[in-house]
Amino acid sequence: MKRVFVAMSLFISVTALAGKEEREYKKSDVDPAVKAAEAKVKSSCGCALSIVLNANTIDTKDNMYQAKHVADSITEGAAAYCTDADSKKAVCQLKTLEIVRGKETAFTFKAGKGTSTHDGQSYMGWDVMTHELDK
Repeated sequence: MKRVFVAMSLFISVTALAGKEEREYKKSDVDPAVKAAEAKVKSSCGCALSIVLNANTIDTKDNMYQAKHVADSITEGAAAYCTDADSKKAVCQLKTLEIVRGKETAFTFKAGKGTSTHDGQSYMGWDVMTHELDK
């Protein structure tokens, strides 16, 4: 019984400490990066993109850090990519982008939904996404 209590106390302490830091990082860094990426796709490519973070897997600051990099790569690359009608058409197939953490880094696309999976160390950037969309 004593072991269970100690384990639960440690779990609750770690969860309580990490939660505030993660909420603040998400609010101050990740959310603005996501909004900037959505706005850049809209202004550069002429279509709306909804970017969502998978709350079940993007649950630590490290995972949020990788998600922010995905959003930043979109912001940095959208204007350079969407310079002609065919490129804009390719990007505008993507209606929703979900950012998740998984075992392997990958980008998949099907029926308007893209999934950008990072492995905690690396992520799929805009160049990889547009290569897949442009097939």
